[in-house]
Amino acid sequence: MCNTDIKKQQQEGAVTDSDYADRNRLKHIEASLRTKYKHKIFNKFVQAICDFDLVRPDDKIAVCISGGKDSMLMAKLFQELKRRNKIPFEVKFLSMDPGYAERNRQQIEHNAALLNIPITFFNTKVFDAVFHVEQNPCYLCAKMRRGFLYRHAQEAGCNKIALGHHFNDIIETSLMSMIYGGEIRTMMPKVKSANWAGMELIRPMYYVREADIKHWRDENRLEFLQCACRFTERIAAANPDDPAPSKRQEIKQLIARLSAENPQVPDNIFHAMENVNLSVVLKYKLNGTLHNVLDAYDNEEQEKQEQNIGSVCDIP
Repeated sequence: MCNTDIKKQQQEGAVTDSDYADRNRLKHIEASLRTKYKHKIFNKFVQAICDFDLVRPDDKIAVCISGGKDSMLMAKLFQELKRRNKIPFEVKFLSMDPGYAERNRQQIEHNAALLNIPITFFNTKVFDAVFHVEQNPCYLCAKMRRGFLYRHAQEAGCNKIALGHHFNDIIETSLMSMIYGGEIRTMMPKVKSANWAGMELIRPMYYVREADIKHWRDENRLEFLQCACRFTERIAAANPDDPAPSKRQEIKQLIARLSAENPQVPDNIFHAMENVNLSVVLKYKLNGTLHNVLDAYDNEEQEKQEQNIGSVCDIP
């Protein structure tokens, strides 16, 4: 629709000044992903898709929207990818209401309308189910929410769900696993579901930095959902100088402190997950089987001895 048509409809009362402003604002937001944030956000989104083969021809992907900055941005990136039409695939924008306060639900609906994201909502009572759980309520909540997302995505004919975990989520999870879990593991860019046949989880924001997401959000004057339950409200309201109210927040603060002295720390944590040398770790699991560094140690020593004996015997 051209500006002349819009002005005509404005005069007729079909388009309000607010509608006109929102359309121009949307154009600016979308244009920012093709210009200023193309290299830091959109190109990294595409790079992860290419590096890990996340989107294949004829995929139908449920883009899961929680209402936060990460998932809303991911929805816009998928729209931009479809606009370029490099890969024939379908998307369905799926949002679960686990028991949001009315203001939070309205915030998601407002942002979806502003950003032209056609969200399909479905309701659950996950928050009520985990409200009185004392041990790992966030883990249980995330697990339940993911199960509901898989179910509704599959019912909608999708074969994949896309989550908005970004670069910082990846390195924080890696460090948390080492410090609090006693193991080396990270969030994978894609995972086949063990409980939902034919379903796969993908993380196309794998390379996108949280700082760049925040810059995009703030520059476009967008306000996304910051918290959804009482526990995360407490986290959001916490003073950065106070003790961290969650282990993830504690790790986030630790990485920030280390990065202030050495800016390479976040990249080093990420690359450590790519540079695991199995010959110099004590134990590791592969396909559920535990391997010990001593398993092949004696065999290696025996081979060396046999080689040395052979060379001595060959001396005339």
